[in-house]
Amino acid sequence: MDKEKVVLVMRLLLGLIFLVFGLNGFFSFLQMPPMPEEAMSFLGGLMGAGYFFPVLKVTEIICGALLLAGIYVPLALVVLAPVILNIVLFHLFLAPGGMLLPVVILILELGLAYHYRSAWDGVLQKKADIS
Repeated sequence: MDKEKVVLVMRLLLGLIFLVFGLNGFFSFLQMPPMPEEAMSFLGGLMGAGYFFPVLKVTEIICGALLLAGIYVPLALVVLAPVILNIVLFHLFLAPGGMLLPVVILILELGLAYHYRSAWDGVLQKKADIS
């Protein structure tokens, strides 16, 4: 399989994961596995804020759709980066039994970020040229 096909599969898989789990936040068609008490306490605090989960799920849906459509892919990757970091850290520290999907998501994100690395050229400059 050539490089472009691998990137396409990675992009579609990551997009599908975020689109499905984002939609699940509104329609609850996937049952979530039981989680440890600490994890439920953390999630309860976020749910108590009222705005957090709707914003998160809309973000996941939009970024998932962008990845699936193949448009604004670097932007979607940047927006999803802190979401993915929090998913990984949540499972690492609060619900370690469910680490498989977060690891897959992290690998897909890093692989795509590497493929689109030329998109980061301007953002990774120590001193920005504003001329």
